Amino acid sequence: MKREGFQSRLGFLLVSAGCAIGIGNVWRFPFVAGQNGGGLFVLFYLVFLLIMGVPVLTMELAVGRASKRSAVQGYRALEKPGSRWHIHGWFCMAGCYLLMMYYTTVSGWMVSYFVKFASGTFSGMDADAAGGVFSALLASPGEMGLFMALTVLAGFAVCSLGLQKGLERISKVMMSALLVLIIVLAAHSLMLPGAKDGVRFYLLPDLGRAAAQGIGSVITAAMNQAFFTLSLGIAAMEIFGSYMSRENSLTGEAVRICALDTFVALMSGLIIFPACFSFGVQPDAGPSLIFVTLPNVFVSMAGGRIWGTLFFLFMTFASFSTVIAVFENLLSCCIDTFGWSRRRAVTVNCVFILLASLPCVLGYNVWSGLSLIGGRDVLDSEDFLVSNLLLPIGSLVYLLFCVTRWGWGFDSYLAEVNTGKGIRMPRALKPYFQFVLPLLILLILIKGLI
Repeated sequence: MKREGFQSRLGFLLVSAGCAIGIGNVWRFPFVAGQNGGGLFVLFYLVFLLIMGVPVLTMELAVGRASKRSAVQGYRALEKPGSRWHIHGWFCMAGCYLLMMYYTTVSGWMVSYFVKFASGTFSGMDADAAGGVFSALLASPGEMGLFMALTVLAGFAVCSLGLQKGLERISKVMMSALLVLIIVLAAHSLMLPGAKDGVRFYLLPDLGRAAAQGIGSVITAAMNQAFFTLSLGIAAMEIFGSYMSRENSLTGEAVRICALDTFVALMSGLIIFPACFSFGVQPDAGPSLIFVTLPNVFVSMAGGRIWGTLFFLFMTFASFSTVIAVFENLLSCCIDTFGWSRRRAVTVNCVFILLASLPCVLGYNVWSGLSLIGGRDVLDSEDFLVSNLLLPIGSLVYLLFCVTRWGWGFDSYLAEVNTGKGIRMPRALKPYFQFVLPLLILLILIKGLI
């Protein structure tokens, strides 16, 4: 059966960027930037994105494009006879399943808040009542389960239509709307009274704040953010390489994906900081920022119901674009590895993800007393396994596969990455890829485990 490919280059870029752009761009990047010296952190982040994120992204895309297969079969097509690199493909699949076991719940939270703002639930609430809405959501397994199930069913419904008619078509519309929404929301925030104080805190380099954190901490925070923002290491990006044409070089495409991802992260800060400073609210990191702090801000501002609705529509698109991209990876793996039809792959995976996502839903209420890895709850334990283990270890495996003679080899990787027009990867970077980049990824792995 002929493998489907993207209909257009724009489709590839928007789907791939949609996979990279997620809730971490919004609830983590702005806060970490503000905390770590503003513009100084952003500068370090951009450097690490170029020297770490772009190279590893080209490696995932190269394995996908050269093999025209998903994770397990991709390694099998390129590895030397008798080698066992393809075992990592199974860990990639496990990582994608594990990611979706909690990400679908968080995506469901976004849909829930979009519905709540659109229907006027927050109208007239004071700060305490607005904050209590999130606690009530977490305490209700029925409500959380409903929105999780809606996310899963909608995601597989999109993917059931195929690559071009489903994932590519929907992602084009959704990502275009996301980019328009983020510009509208940022423009509105920048016009609020006192907004310039928020922008100053966020984007101007502040050596005092950086020194208070410690320059070493600022650098490692920037390295972490640059590494994790692209979700590399579990073949979430490799699959889109397998659908690509050979018209454009992979370095150029990787830079464009990183640029879109960074644009959304930077613009998220321009939504959040001016609004928080305008209303005298301290921006926090994590779920409390999105579900407690920002609803308080929206409730306080003129037309808050509209702005809150638009913000959570943007967040729904950001999270759902990741969900459907990872679902496509899971389906493609099952189709390639087991010879299933797309319909069968959709049915089996939909049932499995619905059931496997329940522990995360129940972890906040029925199983709230459950402590797993290091005393973490269900969601944080699943996230720890994906973010602190599978992503850095997986990225290291892709790197070693592409640059060592025991794997695919640097020459084969370089030939693939430089096929097509656009930015070329210099051969002179070989020693950096072989000796320095593995150490940087190991540093991230060790820091995550500590």
